[in-house]
Amino acid sequence: MMKLITVSYLVLGCILASAQNRLPAFEMNERLGRGINMGNSFEAPSEAEWGNPWKGEYFRIISELGFNHVRLPIQWETADRSMATAPYTINPVFLNRIQQVVDTALKYNLHIIINMHHHEALYADPTGQKDRFLSQWYQVADFFKDYSDKLLFEVLNEPHGNVSPTIWNEYFVDALAEIRKTNPTRVVLMGVAEYGGLGAIAQLELPDDEYIILSPHYYNPFNFTHQGAEWVVGADVWLGTDWKDTEADRETVISEFSYALQFSETNHIPIHVGEFGSYSKADAASRARWTTFLARWFEAQNMSWAYWEFSAGFGIYNPTTQQFVSPLVNALLHNEMSEPTPVLSTSIYTSNFSTGVDGWSLSNQGGAAGSLVATGGKLDVSITNGGTEGWHVQLVRSNIPLEKDKLYRISFKIQATADRSATFYAGKASDPWNAYSGYNGISIGTSESTFSFSFTMTSPTDLSSRLVFDLGNSTAGVKVWDVKVEELTFIVTALEQKVFSAAPFVYPNPVHSLLYVEEPDKYQAAAVYDLAGRLLLQVNLTTDLGAINLDGIPQGMYILCLEGMVKHDQIKIIKE
Repeated sequence: MMKLITVSYLVLGCILASAQNRLPAFEMNERLGRGINMGNSFEAPSEAEWGNPWKGEYFRIISELGFNHVRLPIQWETADRSMATAPYTINPVFLNRIQQVVDTALKYNLHIIINMHHHEALYADPTGQKDRFLSQWYQVADFFKDYSDKLLFEVLNEPHGNVSPTIWNEYFVDALAEIRKTNPTRVVLMGVAEYGGLGAIAQLELPDDEYIILSPHYYNPFNFTHQGAEWVVGADVWLGTDWKDTEADRETVISEFSYALQFSETNHIPIHVGEFGSYSKADAASRARWTTFLARWFEAQNMSWAYWEFSAGFGIYNPTTQQFVSPLVNALLHNEMSEPTPVLSTSIYTSNFSTGVDGWSLSNQGGAAGSLVATGGKLDVSITNGGTEGWHVQLVRSNIPLEKDKLYRISFKIQATADRSATFYAGKASDPWNAYSGYNGISIGTSESTFSFSFTMTSPTDLSSRLVFDLGNSTAGVKVWDVKVEELTFIVTALEQKVFSAAPFVYPNPVHSLLYVEEPDKYQAAAVYDLAGRLLLQVNLTTDLGAINLDGIPQGMYILCLEGMVKHDQIKIIKE
């Protein structure tokens, strides 16, 4: 469960530094704890249209499992649910149906978040639909004004399209004002523009309100979580993508959330991860690993969360068989965080900006203008006109070799002259200019940040790939340095010798001093690495007769790499 908020909690320590402490929101966020979305029901055009109509027993099941809240996505703008013209009246029958759902959640002692979901007309024409949007929120708020604080509102799911970050800041404040007319202290969740991800958090402008929670969504790596998804073009190509829970995988999550956590601390606002989940076509073991790590890590950061979702394609429950997807239930509610899968890294590219730009270039399009220099060991990008799209200013490095089916980690350090968003990816340097790594939205602050992304190269080998930072649609300059591309390989552990019959036998393991390799004639050399991939020892096995002296290595766990003409093996060893 989430850590208990006490007076020593960081936010409370900052009360004197800011008039906005949002203590009621932090207290509510701790109450929310673990949640789940009732997805593919009321956000569908009709409740049963997507094959997952709501049943009251679902909330009993959710409560008995141990969840604390449910998030209820709702599409309000369909013709049978609300009027498209003034006075924009919501159909009382539909409001009463939502009331029944809310009452059932409260009956089973669940908190419940209701939102506005899939409002396509608003995304397409925010100006023309604004009055309707605000009227609907006034009606919903007025209808539920006497409900307990276990009912929360979320203003809009994943603002995108023509609802730009700037418009979203304005519309959230306006909708909040409508809610506050009748619900002065109800907790309200604020999503993030550009489809709800982490990348646009830097563009948020928070209103002066004690009762708001920040609610981003997380579905990375997208080619893992959405592999085979019928509604995503090209998703079948991703089938078979797994998630091994390596140190690099975890570094990606931590780096992607780094700005969000900094934003939370600086602005004294709690975080509720409103959606995260993986589609059922991903392998079960990877889904369990991904879900376990995220759920436990979110909790360690004092973030509440709501898994997507209960009983459809991402779900933990099969309504037809009335059976649970036990690995996911355990991942969400029972599993402890395990040790990450260890990997070894081999450098593919390391930047060197001490004497120049090291092959990087800046491309300006769509009327954008900017310049690139190398100074102080860093790339320095100045932007005088950011254009209107991210790709209008691109910082690019080509000729990066990426091989099919290999695992890579790309990391870099970056800072900006003002808080801003950007996109990073590794991809093809010619038409169709697609991303191999997925498009990674990042929020950049004025202090140094480190980002790390790992991915498997599922496309054919490309020895001329490019690294790209999309920096347009902003005039905030950036500095970039310490860019690294590494190939990662998995380490075979001692326990896995029984599974991989070709693995070498070494003894004794654990070892005090001398370690012996059975059949040493199959190998010419041995190397010992620590778990960070640092080389500690090299031995010529042809002269040392298969004996490796570890006297100079301290106690701990290490990786032994054996190299031969035809055999190349790795094994975990323990030095006592």
